[in-house]
Amino acid sequence: MATQEPTTDSILAALAAVPGPDGRTPLPRSGALSEIVVHKGKVYFSIQVDAARAAGLEPLRLAAENAARAVPGVSGAIVSLTGESASAPPAGGGRQPGPRAQAATTKAGVPGVRHIIAVASGKGGVGKSTTAANLALALARLGRKVGILDADIYGPSLPKLFAVADRKPDAVDGRTLKPIEALGVRLMSIGFLVDQEAAMIWRGPMVMSALRQMLHEVAWGDLDVLVVDMPPGTGDAQLTMAQTVPLSGAVIVSTPQDLALIDARRGVAMFEQVAVPVLGVVENMSYFICPHCGERSDIFGHGGARDEALRRGVPFLGEIALDMTIRATSDAGNPVVASSPDGPHAAAYLAIARRVAEGLEAAQRPPPRIVIER
Repeated sequence: MATQEPTTDSILAALAAVPGPDGRTPLPRSGALSEIVVHKGKVYFSIQVDAARAAGLEPLRLAAENAARAVPGVSGAIVSLTGESASAPPAGGGRQPGPRAQAATTKAGVPGVRHIIAVASGKGGVGKSTTAANLALALARLGRKVGILDADIYGPSLPKLFAVADRKPDAVDGRTLKPIEALGVRLMSIGFLVDQEAAMIWRGPMVMSALRQMLHEVAWGDLDVLVVDMPPGTGDAQLTMAQTVPLSGAVIVSTPQDLALIDARRGVAMFEQVAVPVLGVVENMSYFICPHCGERSDIFGHGGARDEALRRGVPFLGEIALDMTIRATSDAGNPVVASSPDGPHAAAYLAIARRVAEGLEAAQRPPPRIVIER
């Protein structure tokens, strides 16, 4: 007999037995419950609470999650607390803290993970995911233990890039997921949890809840570096990551032309505003070498990202060619650093990885001690 697919109404009925944040009002009538998404037996929703009370309301989140899991047909539930500071101004008429101050006070690390770096771009189509995958593989070749989190909820690329679209993560304790391992790195993506062709029609709170869960409810183990492939732009996902996770730094990916650099500029500015160090800028699709005649063509211009990095006072990490080999190996699920480790493209990614590793180490060094002799 086929298992009945759970519905939003059946989830709401189960949640009616769970008191909301005030301890009295049923959760569905409390005004704190987000939209409920049910997809292929999995349930996703968040509960809005005052950030100051979030730690004490963990039992509420667990009760809601257990109630949803108990509904017939539910195979899993992702429930998160979405906390926002109270809207009242601070005493004395002072201003609300800005993004920098908020980021400094709400971050929680991921156990076992030494460094978390964001690979970001101001716009799509610049090869950010391919860069993130090859950077992670290059860091692994340098001897680091590496994981990759695909933070692009609407357009996850990791399952395709590593040819693991048919694999599903196992649950360690009924709730914590075990990352999928491929090519020597650990992977997690929303693409492992939902249908690859499903349209993710999620609002901001749902996206933020999923990101928090993939960070904190995944058994990453001991990692030197967790590379986060960010969605393009400077929206909810980027701000959530910057404000809730102690990012060690960000890598900005851009193509050389002015149109892409405008958006890359915004990406650098956003990370600087929330006090995340910019480890540097990568110029992707920097030039093209004709495979037949060997002539070089600067299809998108050349050197724009280097000039922009110099103008912003951040490191320039290197250039990556526009080349069919990089595209083909990525499409095949075997990125070029893994498939052609001794080739020129792998060498370019390795050089970038070394500069990123040096930047992470430099950021951890204590400031020099100044001794004044009398």
